[in-house]
Amino acid sequence: MEILVIRHGESEDETIDLNEPLTTLGIEQSKKMSLRVSQEFPPEIIWSSPLQRARETAQILATTVDCPIHYVDDLREQDQEESGLHFHQRVRQIFSHIKDSSKPFKRIAIVSHGGTITKLIQTFLQLPPESNAWFHTNNTGIHFLDYHSKADIIKFANSTDHLKPFKTAPVWSFHSGNPSD
Repeated sequence: MEILVIRHGESEDETIDLNEPLTTLGIEQSKKMSLRVSQEFPPEIIWSSPLQRARETAQILATTVDCPIHYVDDLREQDQEESGLHFHQRVRQIFSHIKDSSKPFKRIAIVSHGGTITKLIQTFLQLPPESNAWFHTNNTGIHFLDYHSKADIIKFANSTDHLKPFKTAPVWSFHSGNPSD
């Protein structure tokens, strides 16, 4: 099974309100990410945090690739009163549930938050709960995880190629005649 792990687009200030909506830039980022995903590796189902910024990102993706979304409360970010160990266990359990529930699918997507994404990747790599590894994820960054028959593979991490400006081919001009003209 292939798993796209995607961070939501930009929101205002997540430190004040955990349920912030996407900004105009966040909507644009989500549209660009969704177009890339639909063209290169479309999922058959999307699992998403129910927090507004993730929900909006998942809705844009689902509309673009035409697939269903399942909102799962345990994909939310770490609660302030939640210990690191409890957070790790919560994410490990929901990742296991998502994998089991997604067996009929070749490729799925998970839309979530930076800290949750780190815990998902730690779980994929079977790192212990006390691991100090952090997997940075930019807004709409995509991680591509593959449970291949021979090995668990990270095909790429935190890809934001969809946010790079479009490059056009160089314009060549030819001048015939005298170079001094």
